[in-house]
Amino acid sequence: MSIDPQNSAEISHILGIDFGEAKIGLAVADLETKIASAYKTLENNDKLLAELAEIIREKEINKIILGVTEYNNQADEKKKFGEMLKDKLGLPVEYQNEMFTTKMAQDNIKETGIKNIKRFDNQEAARIILQSWLDAHST
Repeated sequence: MSIDPQNSAEISHILGIDFGEAKIGLAVADLETKIASAYKTLENNDKLLAELAEIIREKEINKIILGVTEYNNQADEKKKFGEMLKDKLGLPVEYQNEMFTTKMAQDNIKETGIKNIKRFDNQEAARIILQSWLDAHST
């Protein structure tokens, strides 16, 4: 039995972002499973926007969730980054509180026994941010 692509439901894919001055953690999820997965860590450099655009195309992303901590000095910078993503990539951007996500990410990675925690903590923080948003918006 084959599935007719004309009649199959379209799955909405979401990109979670943990924004940092040096590194950007990414996570992906879809609204069908509502499970976020750590995806990748990118360098925060002049290639960032092009790399994000390619990931968005490749993963068929149609919404971005950006972690923001309202109580620190990076909140305005992160919101400016979110507005830039909306303008340049043409996708809706929503914000999710990310209080203590890096600490939680490092604890989660430590529990798995992985030694190079810094290599994965940004993408794990993005997964926590995205999963928190999914949990808050599940129906």
